[in-house]
Amino acid sequence: MAKLHTLIQDHGRQAVLDFDLDFDRKVVDAAAGYLATDSVDVGFLFSGWAYTPLPHRRLADDETWSVRTDHASIVIQPGIYVPDEGKHVSVGVPYGSRARLILLYLQTQAMKNKSREVELGACLTSWMQKMNISKGGKSYADVREQADRIARCRLSFQFKQGSMSGLINQHILDQAVFTHDPESPNTRFAETVTLSEGYYQQLKKHPIPVEDAAIRQISNNSMAIDVYIWLAYRLHALNQPTKITWKSLHLQFGSGYGRLDNFKLRFKESLALALAVYPDASISDEQFGIVLNPSRPPIAFKAK
Repeated sequence: MAKLHTLIQDHGRQAVLDFDLDFDRKVVDAAAGYLATDSVDVGFLFSGWAYTPLPHRRLADDETWSVRTDHASIVIQPGIYVPDEGKHVSVGVPYGSRARLILLYLQTQAMKNKSREVELGACLTSWMQKMNISKGGKSYADVREQADRIARCRLSFQFKQGSMSGLINQHILDQAVFTHDPESPNTRFAETVTLSEGYYQQLKKHPIPVEDAAIRQISNNSMAIDVYIWLAYRLHALNQPTKITWKSLHLQFGSGYGRLDNFKLRFKESLALALAVYPDASISDEQFGIVLNPSRPPIAFKAK
C-alpha cells in the first residue's frame, strides 16, 4: 500500500487511476483524500472496541449482540423505551457506521473537554458533516436513531490476559436529555448525554488515538472503521511480526458472515481501505490470513 501513497504523491490521483494499476477506485480515492488533508485532529475510543466491534447490520430490536475472540468478548443488550401509551418496546442495539461515528464523537469530546457531559444536537450535526455525513433526510434520521440506541444499551466486556480475566458491566451513558417531535411523539432526539463514570474511567485509562482525517475517508464502511481502529491499537505495540489466521479474523470481524469465503472478500476490501488511510501500517497478506508487522501508530499520544 505504500506504493499507492507514493504514486499519488508523485503523480496525483487522476494519473494513478489512468495508470490502470491493480488498485480499486475507492481505495485510491480514500488514499488521495487522506493525503490531501492537512488537519491533524485526533479522536479517541476505548480500547475494548478494537477487539469487540458493534454489528454491521441491523438486528431484531429485541436481539442481544455478542462477539467472542481469543482476547475479549462483548455482550450488548438492547435498551428499552416506554412510550406515553402502550407497552414498553426494545429499541435495538446500535449498529453500522453511524453508530461507530457517534461513539467516536462522544468519547473524543469527553477526552478533549475532560468531562463526562457531552452536547449532541448542533455540535454532533456539525461533526457528522465533517465526517462526510450529510445533514437531513434518511442519513440524519439514522444518526438520531443510533444515538438513541447508544443511550439505552447495556454492555458487558470481558478481557483475558494470561491466566487472569476481567469483567466490566456498564451502560455507555448514565444520563441523556431527549427532545420529542410534537408531530411524531415516538421520535426521540438525544440532545445532551453523560458518559457513565465507569465507562469514562476506562476510556481515560485505555484510549486509542485515531486520525479524524482517516476516519472521514472511510466513514461509510463499518468494517473498514473497525479494521483501522484495530490496527491503530495493535501495530505500534508489536515487537515482532504476528500471524493472524482467517479463523481469528472471522471471529472478530465476521459475525453475520456464515461463509468464510464471503467474509474473506469483504475483509480484504475493508483492509485495503483501512491501509489507504494508515500509510505507516505494515501488513502482509498470506494464504493462512495476514501478518501484522511492527509499525508507527497513526497518532502518537500519551494518556494523562
